Amino acid sequence: MTQNIGRVDRRTLLKMIGAAGASATVVSACGIPPGNAAAGPAGVTGAEFGKSVRLATAGPGGNKAWRPGDAIKFLPPEAMPTRGAAADTLAGLPKAKLLEFYRLMQASRRWETTMKDLFLAGEDGLYGSFHTYAGEEAIAVGSIGALNDDDYIASTHRGHGHLIAKGGDLDKMSAEIFFRQEGYNKGYGGSMHITDMSKGIMGMNGIVGASFYMAAGAALRAKVRGTQQVAVAYFGDGAAASPYYFSAVRSCVNETLPVIFVNENNFQYMANPMANTVPTKYVAELTKGLDIPHFVVDGNDISAVYDATRQAVEHARAGLGPSVIEGITYRWYDHSGFAGGRVGEDAAIGLPYRTDEEVRAWMSRDPLPRYKQWLVAMDLATESELADVEAKAQAAVDASVAYARAGTDPNPEAGVLETHASGAVAATQFYNRRGIATS
Repeated sequence: MTQNIGRVDRRTLLKMIGAAGASATVVSACGIPPGNAAAGPAGVTGAEFGKSVRLATAGPGGNKAWRPGDAIKFLPPEAMPTRGAAADTLAGLPKAKLLEFYRLMQASRRWETTMKDLFLAGEDGLYGSFHTYAGEEAIAVGSIGALNDDDYIASTHRGHGHLIAKGGDLDKMSAEIFFRQEGYNKGYGGSMHITDMSKGIMGMNGIVGASFYMAAGAALRAKVRGTQQVAVAYFGDGAAASPYYFSAVRSCVNETLPVIFVNENNFQYMANPMANTVPTKYVAELTKGLDIPHFVVDGNDISAVYDATRQAVEHARAGLGPSVIEGITYRWYDHSGFAGGRVGEDAAIGLPYRTDEEVRAWMSRDPLPRYKQWLVAMDLATESELADVEAKAQAAVDASVAYARAGTDPNPEAGVLETHASGAVAATQFYNRRGIATS
């Protein structure tokens, strides 16, 4: 096999292996020569929409020799490309939509940063799990931006960015974090279960991999009813090891369901690199044998994410079934909570499973300033327009905190409302069992 192979599909690969006398070993010579690699992070060779993922010669997976700091090898370029199909697609959108994307990314980052500072300052007595999405905003906004309002998404425990990108209410979000009755879950859900069902969000939850079958169920409903809706299942690199993953994708292929599986690959699992558990170079390669479209893209480039999702949505609405998108990105903070975080400073420093150098390197590829610089370079927005968006986003976040602080604490009996029994009956039964008078 030579180095002038541009793209190898599954059938051709098997013939080549057989002709070479090999049985089950794919050597690096099957890869893409450096001059032909698709734009994106180093080693990403599957950004093209097609029936199979190009064979990757390099990737974060299948590397038992992985050491903290190795994520630097997969840094994307400092700037988003201003030329190419993805850039042209995004640039062709109305200016109002481009500015809305920027507003949503800013709102997501500023809301989480504000909450991080409030947690660490301790003045408001905030507590509970808080899984930050900071650093990954281009995936949520880019993918949801390619959907219709009535399309479905199934999120994860790290769902703040998804909720905001789908039009979530910052006031209700902040009220929920403060455990106020005005919150999305009336103060009983907290960060990990915060959601808005009215926007087609099927919930955030702590069951790793639950999004797969939630999205599949919504897609099956849409197919039966003929509504042309699609469903997006978000998941992290760690959730790909879930027993639900392959079976869900396979089942969606069997039933030709309009599902898009979006993997937010930040290498880190909880604190264990994907290199130790994913045997292939990329998570997307786990399902490429199912003969469905796959994309591996720079997850910090909103144009790459938007364009891949747009194509996947068209594929799904045409009745052709599911697709897989893998966005290479980086989580700025710890898996949960704020170890290594500081008030007024971005990112978690000093965590044992990664180096501070790699954290800072990935922060230099922050999707927000990359997008801002792209908009200005493409003459699609001015610095002053974008500064105005930033100021309004921060004002909205600040207002949401004031709203939450002025909120009301839930009544104790509210914990048994909206259960299997009617609210009033449930409350009475609850107190009767404890010998508490209700009059």
